[in-house]
Amino acid sequence: MPTRGVVYVHSTPLAVCPHVEWAIARVLTAPVTLHWTAQPVDPGARRTECSWTGRAGTGAELAAALRQWPMIRFEITEEPSPGCDGERFMFVPGRGLFRATAGAAGDIQLGEDRLRAIMASSRAPEALQHALDKALGTSWDAELEPYRYAGDGAPVTLLTRVG
Repeated sequence: MPTRGVVYVHSTPLAVCPHVEWAIARVLTAPVTLHWTAQPVDPGARRTECSWTGRAGTGAELAAALRQWPMIRFEITEEPSPGCDGERFMFVPGRGLFRATAGAAGDIQLGEDRLRAIMASSRAPEALQHALDKALGTSWDAELEPYRYAGDGAPVTLLTRVG
């Protein structure tokens, strides 16, 4: 069953823009031309976003393709589809890749077993808060938020995976 999602490249050096397009095109098996705009939070950097459609798991493939460039900031969402949970990926230089299951409303979902493990290993309230923040990707969200805000009103490109 097909699904859809969005790729947000929040910040990348200008020289890497064509490589990002090629990586996305390889995953979607279709030509990609993105509209790049300046990223005001990071002078000299560019940003873009594109909606995509494809089979379940395309979000993970896109994240694996884009994380090859450790200097870019990106975020990828994949909506839930029949039989498959949605996913959210965030990448921040120096912090690495964050992956979480996402519900229909886009909220990060933590399973019962994961919550039980977090509660069992957290001996103090501060440790519980830290473990939950880590499981929810709070640090990635905090670092990406200025870049997201700077992209309000930016054009969106629509892409479809072939095959």
